[in-house]
Amino acid sequence: MKWLKRIFGISATPLPENDDDWTFEDGSIRLQLAQMPEIRHPGSAVRLEGKGLPVRVLVVHGQDGRFHALANRCTHMGRRIDILPGTDRIECCSVSKSTYDYSGQPLGGAAKKPLQVFTATLSDTELTIKLG
Repeated sequence: MKWLKRIFGISATPLPENDDDWTFEDGSIRLQLAQMPEIRHPGSAVRLEGKGLPVRVLVVHGQDGRFHALANRCTHMGRRIDILPGTDRIECCSVSKSTYDYSGQPLGGAAKKPLQVFTATLSDTELTIKLG
């Protein structure tokens, strides 16, 4: 079934369970981490879309324990990206399987350009992501 999702470019990364757990204003995204089970543990991710965001955003709670935020758009075909479970890699959800590291650098597949990366700052239970 995973191959079928790839053909249609369907992301495996979930949207937030509760849309009220994050906001976007003045060029910044704010996530209430205590209320977001999708990114509670290292190796998890959530995708943010809508609410006036100028780009789709993938938020990753990395295997390194840090939070990373990237434009959720593969530089090869423009499809969404997903984490590659059990690794410190990000993969395009299309059949090209372009892979990137947390810094957005391409590691394999058809993509040759890096992903756009945003600054993510952790403060107590809130994660702030600056776009632009």
